[in-house]
Amino acid sequence: MTAGGKGLRSGTIGLTGSVVIAVSSVAPAYSLAAVLAGIVAVVGAKTPALFVIGFVPMLLTAFAFRELARQTPDCGSTFTWATRAFGPWVGWLAGWAAFIAATVAVGNGAQIAAIYLLKALHLNALADSMAAQVAVGALAVVVLALLCVRGIDVTERTQAVLVVVQFGMLALVSVVALAKVFSHQAGPQAVIPQWSWLFPTGLSASDIARGSILCVFAYWGWDACLPISEETKDPHKNPGRAAVLATILVLGTYVLVSYAIQAFAGFGTTGIGLNNPQNANDTLSVLGEPVVGSGVAVVLLLAISSSSLASVLTCLAPTARSMLAMGVYRALPQPFAKVHRRYQTPWFGTLVVAVSGCTIYLVMAVVSQNSLADMVESLALATAFYYAITAYACVWTYRRTLLTSARDFWLRGALPLVGAVAVTWVFMQSAIDMYAPDYGKTHFGPVGGVFVMGMGLLALGIPVAALSNIGGRDFFRGKTLNAGTEITVLDASAH
Repeated sequence: MTAGGKGLRSGTIGLTGSVVIAVSSVAPAYSLAAVLAGIVAVVGAKTPALFVIGFVPMLLTAFAFRELARQTPDCGSTFTWATRAFGPWVGWLAGWAAFIAATVAVGNGAQIAAIYLLKALHLNALADSMAAQVAVGALAVVVLALLCVRGIDVTERTQAVLVVVQFGMLALVSVVALAKVFSHQAGPQAVIPQWSWLFPTGLSASDIARGSILCVFAYWGWDACLPISEETKDPHKNPGRAAVLATILVLGTYVLVSYAIQAFAGFGTTGIGLNNPQNANDTLSVLGEPVVGSGVAVVLLLAISSSSLASVLTCLAPTARSMLAMGVYRALPQPFAKVHRRYQTPWFGTLVVAVSGCTIYLVMAVVSQNSLADMVESLALATAFYYAITAYACVWTYRRTLLTSARDFWLRGALPLVGAVAVTWVFMQSAIDMYAPDYGKTHFGPVGGVFVMGMGLLALGIPVAALSNIGGRDFFRGKTLNAGTEITVLDASAH
């Protein structure tokens, strides 16, 4: 069976555009604001080391994505590859995990974008109002969903602007902070950067696991360029290259910014210190005014807002395309297989992701802000799950050809397997830690709320898959997608 021609516009995005989409989905400014203080609370000054440790399995997993995309550049990405390797049920659950992670991130990203936008406009009262956050965030999702429907080229151009803003501000804040530290103008709380911050000596396995699961959240999104493979120039090479390049670019950014912020803020429990509980939810913007002054600090707030918007945009577009593939292969109802006649985009899937994201966000916001925070942390479990499945799928897919060359052995076998095992360990150790009732801000009896939400959402995929089986028997019987399915993708750049 030959599968292809899903109705998407081929040859639209180049290598640079793919990197932009991958980095936008990671949303470095927002991710740093969200996780930096949390990692510092776990590992102290070793935060740069944790970013390096967290990078290694991400890079090795990115090799797996790249090698699978070289042979099968399908917009279903993880779903398609896992199904071909391990069968329909594993593939469906891997696709479900990616969907859950994206939908949770849509609502949370919209909320963060709204908060920082209102703060930048000096509307602090509205920024603290849940009603205002919901209204502005929902409006942002509507606008971004419309952009996604208009076409992947429009999405890519919008993200390029947002990426330039956030990277420019991160670079500015980091350089100015380090300059003030070395010139002794940062204040008494500042500390001189140490090379030892890059080495994880003295950390326990539990510390590394808890810090690494936060790093999974911080790095998550570099794979967003893979579901747009069928709309990319040279689809057998560029999406995979972009994923690897994005992880390297993000690593450099995280190490630079974490060094600068640790050195400038210090580790005190008062003021701008990183161990001040009042800074736990946002370290980056708190340092804006002390580092670059009030005027530029407003631009930093806008950069964090734009970073969140870029993340929402890249949750909508790639996830809708993954659902398009699931519709085409009859793993989801046929409306998911529809594309817009004029714009050649999966409008139905985009609508479902947008509505689902906003719904999850509203439900958790009504329950409590604490449950919302724990829900966001729990999505790292879903992310680690489908990353590991994809890396294992790479090894299994190429198992018979691993000894044909040294390149295939390392890039299709050994390195993806190490990445898969590392991510699996992070998943399992984090799940064990999250089970404790004092992990996170909520609990359900003797069980931590982060564990219940994370594992509960993953487990929910089983009954949803069973319901999908009712209308998708051909897929679950292996008729529409299997190891022998030939995937063909038109490369418009070749014509």
